[in-house]
Amino acid sequence: MIKIKLILPAFFVTLFCCIQFCTIAQPLPKKKDVLHALTIANQYFMNKWPDPGKEIYVPSKSRTWPSHIWTRAVYYEGLMSLYSIDKKQAYYDYATSWADKHGWGLRDGVKTRNGDNHACGQTYIDLYLIDKKEERIKNIKASIDSMLTTNKIDDWNWVDAIQMAMPIFVRLGVIYKDTNYFHRMYQMYAYTKYKHGSNGLYNAGEGLWWRDKDFVPPYKEPNGEDCYWSRGNGWVLAALVRILQMLPKTDSHYNEYVKDYQDMCKALLPLQRRDGCWNVSLHDSTHFGGKELTGTSLFVYGFAYGINNGLLDKRIFKPAVVKAWHALVTDCLHPDGFLGYVQGTGKEPKDSQPVSYTNVPDFEDFGLGCFLLAGSEVYKLKK
Repeated sequence: MIKIKLILPAFFVTLFCCIQFCTIAQPLPKKKDVLHALTIANQYFMNKWPDPGKEIYVPSKSRTWPSHIWTRAVYYEGLMSLYSIDKKQAYYDYATSWADKHGWGLRDGVKTRNGDNHACGQTYIDLYLIDKKEERIKNIKASIDSMLTTNKIDDWNWVDAIQMAMPIFVRLGVIYKDTNYFHRMYQMYAYTKYKHGSNGLYNAGEGLWWRDKDFVPPYKEPNGEDCYWSRGNGWVLAALVRILQMLPKTDSHYNEYVKDYQDMCKALLPLQRRDGCWNVSLHDSTHFGGKELTGTSLFVYGFAYGINNGLLDKRIFKPAVVKAWHALVTDCLHPDGFLGYVQGTGKEPKDSQPVSYTNVPDFEDFGLGCFLLAGSEVYKLKK
C-alpha cells in the first residue's frame, strides 16, 4: 500500500498537543473492551429483532417499511464490519437470513436509481465475497448496470446517497474488473460535489459538505455560520473510507478521493467537543448542541481507518479517536446494549429532537450500524 500522510500546519500541531493533554488519562482501549461494547450493543438489537425480515413499524410516523431500507442496510454494514473482526456464525447467519428473506433484492426493484434503495447491496456484495453465489449479487449488479446504460449522473442530490451507493460501484468494478463502474461513480460524485445546489454541495474552503440544496448559502444557522450537519458529513467520510478500502490506486481519481478525505478529517478535528463527541450542527453549538452518536461514530470510523492505513498522522488523530470512543462507550452505551444520544432520521440539526441518553430514536438500526463501523476500526488500532 502507498501510504499518504496528512501533514497539518502548526495550528493543528498545537491543537494536537492540547488534545493530548485532555486525553492523557484515556489510554488506547483494550481490544477485549472494544469487542465487549460492540457485542452487547449488537446483541441488544438481535434480541429485539429475532426475525431479520420483519417489517419495521414506527409508531411516531404511523408507517411500516420493509426491513431492507437504508436504515437497516447501514446496520448490516456495521454487522459485517463486526464479523470481519469477530467471525461468529450467528452474525453471518443473521445477515444471510435478512438477505434471503428479501430475495437479495432492492426496494422498488432493479430499475431503482435511488441511493437509499441501493444501500442493502453493500452487504449483499460482502456476503457474495464470502460465498460467491450468483443470486447474491445479481439484482444489485443489474440495478447499477441499468444506470450505466444512461447518461444521467445527477441522482445523488443529497450527500447521504454518496455513502449509500458509491461503495457498491467500487466493489462491482473490482469484482468484474470493469473500470466503467469507477468512471461512472466519479461522474456522479463530481456532479454532487461541483454541481448540485448550483455550485456543488462541497465547500472546499471549509472541507465540509452541505446536506443538500436547501442548506447552501445564503442559508445560515442561528449563529450566522453555514449549516454543516454532523451525520451528513459523516456519511461522506464513511463513503470515502469504503471507497479507498478497495479502489485501485491506479484509478485516475484515487488521489482526489484521498485529498477530500484528508481535508474533511482536518476540518472535523478542531470541531470535536470537549466531551469527545461532535454537535449535530458542526459550526453552531447553540443549535441543538450536545452529544450525538451517529455523526461521532462515523468520524471515529473515518479517523481510525486513516490511522490504521497510513493516511492520517496517528500522533494528531489518535487522541481524538480515543477521546471520542471513550465518550461513545461511557456516555452513550447502556449496560444492556441500548445506545443513547442517537439522532433519528432527518436531514438537519432540528430533526428527531430531543437527542438524549434515554430517548429512543424512530429507527434504532442505523445508529448501531455507525457504532459498529467505528468500533471495528478502533479495535484495529495499535499501540
